Amino acid sequence: MTQTQLQTIEFKIEGMDCGHCVSTIEKAVRALPGVDAVKVSLADSSALVKLNPVKVSRDTIYEAVEHAGFDVPR
Repeated sequence: MTQTQLQTIEFKIEGMDCGHCVSTIEKAVRALPGVDAVKVSLADSSALVKLNPVKVSRDTIYEAVEHAGFDVPR
């Protein structure tokens, strides 16, 4: 049995302006099945997400961020 390799993706997020924005995004993304870790940077307007690509797609993560009220430029 082979273990699925976790992937790390980084992407920009537009519309964040405070710590509450950061925690809202982290909470939304962390709730997705297959997400191992989330780190959102207000200073860089970006997110770093460690995920299991078999369980969750990049688009699903982007949609969770957008559903939380922020923009992900694609």
